[in-house]
Amino acid sequence: MPGTLRVEIAVQDAAGVRIALTAGASHIELCQALGLGGLTPSAGLIEAAVAAARDASVPGFVHVLVRPRGGGFVYDADEIDTIVRDIRRSASFAVDGVVVGALTAQGELDLEALARFVDAAGELDVTVHRAVDAADDQLAAVAALAALGVRRVLTSGGAVDCRAGLGTLRAMAEASGPVEIMAGGGVRIADIALLAGAGVDAVHLSARGTTTRGGTSGPGGGVAGFDITDPGLVRAAVAAAGVVAR
Repeated sequence: MPGTLRVEIAVQDAAGVRIALTAGASHIELCQALGLGGLTPSAGLIEAAVAAARDASVPGFVHVLVRPRGGGFVYDADEIDTIVRDIRRSASFAVDGVVVGALTAQGELDLEALARFVDAAGELDVTVHRAVDAADDQLAAVAALAALGVRRVLTSGGAVDCRAGLGTLRAMAEASGPVEIMAGGGVRIADIALLAGAGVDAVHLSARGTTTRGGTSGPGGGVAGFDITDPGLVRAAVAAAGVVAR
């Protein structure tokens, strides 16, 4: 059926939240440390994002990434417990959804952990992130999610980026049933029409630029500058998604 793709923007600060709202993004993945693949944001940032979306009267907007560390997605008991606690804390701030994922040491989705995450989320939307792409069988992984009550999956089709994974994304979209497929991983504006043709439901991008505002990090180490959300890229993505049909 013809329609437009939804656009999710990964944002790391309150300014990014406002940019995504103003530019017309469907929703955001709120996180920090995108250089590490994204980590759980602070309580203050979650509160600010929820307030901004409420003030703009945009429902369903704030989806919080819950990931306790960088690296792979095989978590020990303490890390799983931390994720559950962070999901519940995020829910207490009236967010709209959480973004989670976990794998077993055998390269399969950790369905037991994911069931705990879904239970902790309650009525919130649950997105399973690109842990799916690190699974041995991406199609089987997505097929297992519907029974858990997962709303959507963020995936590159198991490839280094969405272009290389286009065939698998198409297969996922055809077989996913009620689980929405959101394409992410190196998404460029020019890719959006291709992804729409593959039948995905949404696209995800960080739309990042950099700034050196605030000066250097000093002799204690660190990096020069930090990520910002580029308003032009967000507007371009929303515009491109608005003119393609699925």
